[in-house]
Formats: sequence, C-alpha cells, structure tokens
Amino acid sequence: MKDYFSGSWKVWAGFGVAAILLFAVAPAVLSDFRLNLLGKFLCFGIVAVGIGLAWGRGGMLTLGQGVYFGLGAYIMAMHLKISDAELRGDDVPDFMQIAGISDLPGYWTPFASPVVTILGILLVPTFLAILLGLGVFKRRVKGAYFAILSQALAAAFAILLIGQQTTGGSNGLNRFRSFFGLALNDPVNRQLLFFITAAILLAVVAITRQLMYSRYGELLVAVRDQEERVRFLGYDPANVKVVAYAIAALFASIAGAMFVPIVGIISPADVGIVPSIAFLIGVAIGGRTTLLGPVLGAIAVAWAQTSLSENFPSGWTYAQGILFIVVVGFFPAGLAGLGALVKWRRRRAPDSSPTGDIDEHTDSKVGASS
Repeated sequence: MKDYFSGSWKVWAGFGVAAILLFAVAPAVLSDFRLNLLGKFLCFGIVAVGIGLAWGRGGMLTLGQGVYFGLGAYIMAMHLKISDAELRGDDVPDFMQIAGISDLPGYWTPFASPVVTILGILLVPTFLAILLGLGVFKRRVKGAYFAILSQALAAAFAILLIGQQTTGGSNGLNRFRSFFGLALNDPVNRQLLFFITAAILLAVVAITRQLMYSRYGELLVAVRDQEERVRFLGYDPANVKVVAYAIAALFASIAGAMFVPIVGIISPADVGIVPSIAFLIGVAIGGRTTLLGPVLGAIAVAWAQTSLSENFPSGWTYAQGILFIVVVGFFPAGLAGLGALVKWRRRRAPDSSPTGDIDEHTDSKVGASS
C-alpha cells in the first residue's frame, strides 16, 4: 500500500492525460465513424483488463472470455430489441415475427425492464463464473486443462446460440433503434455512448490497480507462483482464483453490453473460440503482467486488424499469428516489457564503460614496463 500512495500523483496525472485524450482530443480529431470504431476498441480494452488480472496476475489462461462477453451482449441486445418492439407497438421483435413466433419467450420477459437488464449484465456472468470457478479450482484443475475447458465452454456457447431461433440463430441480433430511450441514429447519442465506454474503461483500470496493490493482489501473485506454499500458509488458492476469474467475467460482460449499441450487432461469431483467442492475443502482445499493457495491446491489435483488413483481407490472420509467435517467443513480457529492457540496458552501460577504460589503461602500462 505504501508503493500505491507514493506514486499517487503519477497515477492521477496518467488518468488525467487519458481522460483528456478520450473526452476532448478524440471527439475533436476523429470523425463520427472513427470515434465509433474507437469505442468498439475500448470495449475490447475492458475485456483485456480482466484477462490481465486473471492471467497476468493469477496465472489462469482464460480462453473462454467470449462466453461472458456474449452473455452481457445478448442480455443488452434482448432489452434493446424489446424496447424497439414496444416503440413500434409490437408484441415481439421484428426477427421473431419473420420466424413466425407470436409470443415473447419466457426468458426474454424479465429483460423488458432496464433495471433487471443492468442487474442481469452484472450478476448473471459473475454468478456463472463463480460456479464454474469453484467447480474447477476446488478440484485443482489448472494450466492447459483449465485453458482447454474454458475454450470448450466458449465453443459450446456459440453452438447453442446458433441453434436458437429466439436469439436470431447464426445471424444474431441486430438493427437496434434505441438505447434506454436514446435514438442510436443521432450522432450526439452515439458520442455519448463513446463517453460512457471510455468512463467504464478508466473505472475498471482504476479498480484493477487498486486490487493489484492490495493485500489480495499480493496473494494472487503468490498463488500464481507458489500455490502449494499459499495453501500451506492457511489460504485456499481456489477462493483467490475464483475472485479474479469472476472479476474478469464481470468486466467482459460489461464490455459486451456496451459493444452491442456501439457496433449494432451481436452474433455467435462474436462470442466463440476465435474472439476469445483474439482477446488473449491482444493481452499477450501488450504485456499481460502490467496494468496498461493489456489495454494498449488489445486496442492496438483491434486497430491493426481493422486497418490491415481493409487493404489485405486475407493477410491479417497470418500477420496476427506471426506477431503472436514473435512476442511469445522473444518478448514473453509483451511490448510493455521492452521499456523495462531498455532501462536495464541503460543502467548497465555506465557501469561497464569505466571498467573497460581502467582495464585498457592498466594493460598499456604493463606493456610499457615490460
């Protein structure tokens, strides 16, 4: 906690700079389309913060974050579709009318309420993550086995959505008209969505930093490095892991909920194995053990994907794979670790040069005397 408060002015300065960039500079220099695109990238950054906590600090390779991202997204999408149907005076959303469904499904009904929708986004994925975490970590499942299990969960979730007509099947849910009473075709409201997402990102970063510098953060790192010693000291590593895993699920759900009105669509293709791995790649490239590395890595990878896909549609997948291999193989700490490497080399340079001068001078004197 001493380190936390000693650098507080730097932290507040960093948050101030980030707030200026997001709330003042970005709206001023970016077009409506690019600002909306940046809002999408910020959603990925929110997911990355949770992965950085669970994987970078806790050692849990979470390959199934698409599940929790999808749960938050579909809960939000169901509420928006119900609201749009009510504005038109219909009993069911438009895609259900086309499919011949005349009655609103029972599990859709609670999400007609904005309060229940928000509570669902916050509680449903978190509760599921707690149940799954207790079932897995209490049995001491970890490493590659946990990664495979979480990835299988993401695949099963996507397959389940594809087979459901009431969630739009493989097409998903799209064509949203309003967001809690705000028209989504209004540029002012879309800018408001960006501001909300930016504020959420700053909030989750602040919460994660508090956790990292707390007693719990130290315990989480200890569980990652020496789980058996933590158990010997009287702590249950499973409970420590469950908390980090549930927080990561909560962040992913909130990101998914904001993704829906910003992008305007959610489908099984956005919540399966490929998106889950894409989340992880951004975190690995940015630096999973740092605070800002996962955020910057996720935003950079998403931006690169969008930019390169416009010019090289078939080449981005290969470029992404090569970048991931290079970072994991040669820079395990991610791009954020390059700064520490540069500082280390600078510290060594002054120490080595005087020694070299003394040795060279000594050798010359010995040669002259002989």
